[in-house]
Amino acid sequence: QLQLVESGGGLVQPGGSLRLSCAASGFTLNYGAIGWFRQAPGREREGISCISSSRGTYYADSVEGRFTISRDNSKNTVYLQMNSLKPEDTAVYYCAARRSTICKDNEMDYWGKGTVVTVSS
Repeated sequence: QLQLVESGGGLVQPGGSLRLSCAASGFTLNYGAIGWFRQAPGREREGISCISSSRGTYYADSVEGRFTISRDNSKNTVYLQMNSLKPEDTAVYYCAARRSTICKDNEMDYWGKGTVVTVSS
């Protein structure tokens, strides 16, 4: 069964760090583009980062310089290192995979169920 499972969310103080993991089963994550998306309460889902072998990495302006996406093919896992977290980073974070070179929110093939990140003092 094809599945993506996120982990690593939690409660962190402003300025802190978290590392999210996205583990795949049933397919290999290097088959296309893997993206991280987030949805805050009352807001639309936002694509924040993407990684693909052919296009490299992408970051939304809101996380550029603070978040880093990476992939460990041996573990079939994609990571999102989040530093200098802000209260506005509070959201449910999802990973998604697409058999393509770029991430597109409404065209991703597989989605995880999400992990909650709360940034608060």
